[in-house]
Amino acid sequence: MSDVSVSRSCALIGPFGVGKTTLAEALLSLAGAPPRRAKGGRGVGMQVLGATYLGENWTLLDCPGSIEFFHETEAALAVADFAVLVSDPDPARALATAPHFRALAEAGIPFLVFINRIDGFTGRLRDTLAALQAQSTRPMVLREVPIRAGERITGYVDVASERAWHYRPGEPSELITMPSEIAPRKHEARTSLLETLADHDDVFLEKLLEDVVPSSAEVFEQLRRDQAAGIIAEVLFGAAEHRQGIRRLWKALRHDAPSPAETARRHGIEPEGEALAQIFKTIHAGHAGKLSLARLFRGEIRDGMTLSGMRLGGIQRAIGDEMQKVTEAGPGALVALGRLESALTGAVLSADGATALPWPMPPPPVHALAIATEDRKDDVKLSSALQKIAEEDPTLTVEHNLETGETVLHGQGEIHLNAVLDRLAKAYNLRLATHRPQVAFKETIRREARRHARFKRQTGGHGQFADVTLEIAPRGRGEGFLFIDKIVGGAIPRQFIPAVAEAAEATLQKGIFGYPVVDTAVTLVDGGFHTVDSSDMAFKTATRMAIQEALPEADPVLLEPIDHLAIALPNDFTSSAQRILSSRRGRILGYAEKPGWPGWDEVEALLPQAELHGLIIELRSQTQGLGTYRRHFDHLAEAPAGLAEKFAASSGRRENK
Repeated sequence: MSDVSVSRSCALIGPFGVGKTTLAEALLSLAGAPPRRAKGGRGVGMQVLGATYLGENWTLLDCPGSIEFFHETEAALAVADFAVLVSDPDPARALATAPHFRALAEAGIPFLVFINRIDGFTGRLRDTLAALQAQSTRPMVLREVPIRAGERITGYVDVASERAWHYRPGEPSELITMPSEIAPRKHEARTSLLETLADHDDVFLEKLLEDVVPSSAEVFEQLRRDQAAGIIAEVLFGAAEHRQGIRRLWKALRHDAPSPAETARRHGIEPEGEALAQIFKTIHAGHAGKLSLARLFRGEIRDGMTLSGMRLGGIQRAIGDEMQKVTEAGPGALVALGRLESALTGAVLSADGATALPWPMPPPPVHALAIATEDRKDDVKLSSALQKIAEEDPTLTVEHNLETGETVLHGQGEIHLNAVLDRLAKAYNLRLATHRPQVAFKETIRREARRHARFKRQTGGHGQFADVTLEIAPRGRGEGFLFIDKIVGGAIPRQFIPAVAEAAEATLQKGIFGYPVVDTAVTLVDGGFHTVDSSDMAFKTATRMAIQEALPEADPVLLEPIDHLAIALPNDFTSSAQRILSSRRGRILGYAEKPGWPGWDEVEALLPQAELHGLIIELRSQTQGLGTYRRHFDHLAEAPAGLAEKFAASSGRRENK
């Protein structure tokens, strides 16, 4: 099968629960695509869907609504020609669209807004529009005015064509005579539309100033140019569940979405030239191997050709929600490419392999979970599976923590990591135990201590002998370990001094609480030796004995790591975030408006890592799912007495592991 025709693509984005998947199914159904199959985990990751509508090839990218998978939305916006932001009609829910409007602005992609579930909406659409406009930097224009029967919306007036339509369940809308009572509202919306268009075109503005009424054709053309250029955003409405407004949405996509050539220019790519593609998603598909989903920005590709030094091992294109093999593909196509083993998500494929394109950075992790196989024989299998899943999902970080000995998954939240665990269980048949990650506590001392230790053993032949006197003393926070040699007069031969230093540092890796002892100086002040029986091993043993006896006398204290947090959230919830931080022993440093995010604040605080687990869950439950944070290690601080006692009581269990 060959397909070298021009293709266009559209990303369907929006908050969780607004009906994006239902809208995608309605668009596919109207295009005559096969019904979607039920899939496990649907709604968790981006779905690639193919359709042919009125002879044109389209790929729809149905993006997940959860903020925990928002990087999938950013990836879709990086390669699509156009975007449809799906919104709930309730103005109170408009705040949830803020991250999506921000992502659209950063991507610079043209888009329109589709207000879904209009069939059950009894409020004023202008209030919804105003609430959405407050989240967007791009002016929005209402293309339709609702026609109501009582409180129920039964149709609409197209503001540009000034024609009225009546919804018919399961059938195309019916053209009707415009109700007289809707004329004033239509006139108001049309005037607003024309004024917005005039703001960006001097010729159009001149006509309005001269009271020249532009024709419908002129309005449509100006709308198309401004919409495709990303100057304005049209607003449509409908009810995807009942197939209302779907035909009108398809019409808008066909007429107002930019061509692949226009998209290439938006990315700074000359549309003429050899094939150039960018990978936007990686999938390990079992027996099918690794698939690289890529957008072809220009040119044509054929099965078996070489791009960036790699030979294509198969090309697939979406038909409905299934992938079908093709032998070649043309400009604008979104395809799955096989056997690109060394290609990563975001990589650019070209003949010379020298082209680079921007790619959105994954967000920092905000939730962690320690995992372990229930059967140790699965450890190698787990390592391989995690490598593949991390390649598929750039927002997942796998850490093998050397301090705690744990394998820790870092991700975007509880839903995200549960989805990873579900995939490990179903795709790789791995049974895992999970628990809260251990905190990498440290210890230090608050006063000096001095101890003498002698190690003497006679076992026949050469014995073992070493004598040391050591002093341990605290150092400033962050100054680390220091060994000082004060031996004079040959009390200990020089060849044994390094063994004392090495043993001192090694012994401090586990203090009386079971954690590494930091910021400590060890001074060798005196000692003795035997010309025959002394050895490195004997001096190491004596050193270990002296330090272990000195530590309890040096006023040991537990240190906990403290992180610096910058929490971003709508300013309506700033006080809630401060209460959450205070309840977790956080110290609030201040807050200010988040740069470039009107209506959002950024709260800075210091928070113990021991209090970090589950913070994102609590934070999002108090912020309509919108709150997030960035963090980095700041310093070590003395842990509260109660915490120190708790870990002192459990230190025996740590030692017995």
